[in-house]
Amino acid sequence: MASNALAHDPPAAASSVLNFANGQWRVRRPRPFVLVIEGEVGHEAAAPSDYLHNNLLLPEWREAFYQLVDATGLVVCLNVDTPHPTYRDVRGRSSKGRLSQGEYYHHDGCTGPVKPRFVEIRCPIQPQTRGVATAVAPHHDVVKAMVQVLPAELAATPALIERDMRLAAIDQMDAAALDHLQGLITRTVRKKLNAEGARAYFRQVDTAANAYFEPWALGESRFIANANSGVTMQHRRAYQAPHTGGVANGHLVKRWTHEELLLPGQVVDQALIAALCSEEGDDADAERAEGCYLGAH
Repeated sequence: MASNALAHDPPAAASSVLNFANGQWRVRRPRPFVLVIEGEVGHEAAAPSDYLHNNLLLPEWREAFYQLVDATGLVVCLNVDTPHPTYRDVRGRSSKGRLSQGEYYHHDGCTGPVKPRFVEIRCPIQPQTRGVATAVAPHHDVVKAMVQVLPAELAATPALIERDMRLAAIDQMDAAALDHLQGLITRTVRKKLNAEGARAYFRQVDTAANAYFEPWALGESRFIANANSGVTMQHRRAYQAPHTGGVANGHLVKRWTHEELLLPGQVVDQALIAALCSEEGDDADAERAEGCYLGAH
């Protein structure tokens, strides 16, 4: 089965086989926009290995793998153990009284003219499991869900009452229009609801958007299409219960793989990386948070 054909298959609960990178990979489709790679056929139960870099992301296969992410939306690689130096810790923390930037649905690089093609978020193999979900869903579905579950009193605020928020209109919006409407709704939710009220609202959005928020497995990488020619996704850090703090939690790492894992002879655009990283400062920078996640980006 060719990789680009699989990306358009209907969702199926049963596993199937993807022929890719001179190997056969056990895969399944828990959502239409999700492809989960469980491991190489015949080795699914083996100890974790770095098949991500040793097979899927080899220079001769890398662009084909990227196109699979573009066409699918979210590609999940399970049971990967890698010491690759390009990953860095995910920045930003949540508090009980205030949502962090990462708890709102967003694209990476949302304030700049250039966004990463996709973002890879990874849960390293570590002693502590990860208890906080990462919700991922297509951009159009997220914005439609935000409208569908928006309380009537918030929809009637001056910022939103004049907006065309019919689902048919949202279906016709381009990325810029979606971003604009989403920014208005997110800003309104932030201002009108307390922290747990906003978290409860976004849990409803997760459900209405049919988001993928399966618990993190140790050794799991998620490639999220972020700004591309295919299925553009958004993601957020998603507490599935009230956030009370003080709970031990495994950490995540990330990279913008297309921009940071380079082919021989390519050079990292340090200015671009610095600009993207500047959006990930701590949550005390309220002005930057407003511009990045809550404004009409």
